[in-house]
Amino acid sequence: MTRPTGFFWHERCFWHDPGAIGVFSAPGAFLQPQPASESPESKRRLKNLLEVSGLIDELAVRKPLPASRQDLEHFHTARYLDALERGDAARGGDAGEAAPYSYGSLGAARQAVGLAIAAVDAVASGELTNAYALCRPPGHHAEPDRGRGFCLLGNIPVAVMRARAEGRLGRVAILDWDVHHGNGQQVAFYDDPDVLTISLHQAANYPLESGGFDERGVGPGVGANLNLPLPPGCGIGAYDYAMRELVVPALEAFAPELIVVACGYDAGAKDPLGKMLLNSAAFAAMTNQVMAVAGRVCEGRLVMAHEGGYSEGYVPLCGHAVIQTLAGSRIGVADPQNDEIAAWGYQALQPHQQALIDDWRRQAITQ
Repeated sequence: MTRPTGFFWHERCFWHDPGAIGVFSAPGAFLQPQPASESPESKRRLKNLLEVSGLIDELAVRKPLPASRQDLEHFHTARYLDALERGDAARGGDAGEAAPYSYGSLGAARQAVGLAIAAVDAVASGELTNAYALCRPPGHHAEPDRGRGFCLLGNIPVAVMRARAEGRLGRVAILDWDVHHGNGQQVAFYDDPDVLTISLHQAANYPLESGGFDERGVGPGVGANLNLPLPPGCGIGAYDYAMRELVVPALEAFAPELIVVACGYDAGAKDPLGKMLLNSAAFAAMTNQVMAVAGRVCEGRLVMAHEGGYSEGYVPLCGHAVIQTLAGSRIGVADPQNDEIAAWGYQALQPHQQALIDDWRRQAITQ
């Protein structure tokens, strides 16, 4: 019997309110209030699009419990969790750096972690072949002792650490293709040789001080962290080349038991917080590439956890393309801008992009 693709979501995640900060990390005297870029609409519209297209009816839909305090302590410090709980009781604040939240946000964040935990557990156990977790708030910037970049809790680190601590997983690979560096996963597993962390991101966007190619891990974890900081303006050709030449070979060589993708859509051409040029078909193509690797090395076990993506209109089309691919479904939706974006100038692999990626490949082989 074919195992279905899981879809993990909960309305609670959409109720997190970071405040009226627009594209900024905090309000200001000369900033007219506007809804935050990290709003619920891109995620809610994705879920609604799955409903309207009918694709959701082919998925195994789950609404799991939120993460417990014990779950969160696999990654986060007790001091940080205490501070979040006090802040929640005091009607909100900032969890660290550019991570504002309001009353009820902690509940939403715990629910988001719960989605990731349940998705990882279901795929690791063989109940599902693969799964998509519609997490919000995002989690890939959260660190053990602080929130960062719209992220309060580390959705993926908590889920992976918990599963490994309970003996359900050994070697895990985490691929982050959000346009911003996946610093949270890097911090979580920087000295761990059994967790490969790969981040394919726009160079020096956020966080400014992390994400360089030279950050390869420490101690026994040296070589198990791979950052690919692409220059702004990279399009379909550059992402495809980086995936083929570096990401796919790294995943295959590592041979994990499970692959987790930090699935952000802010490398999309319509995103206000990134400067990359991808269309929905490019995200589907990257999903296909990762699924092929998973099929070869870990019996297809793949979990995708939703991260960034701030175009309320375009994220749903990208997400639907990814989930359709993940599920192997014939139910697609028309993306009216897919072909237009693909026809933009500089979508082909540019010489400076190829030279950079080729140099990374040479260094990776010799190290």
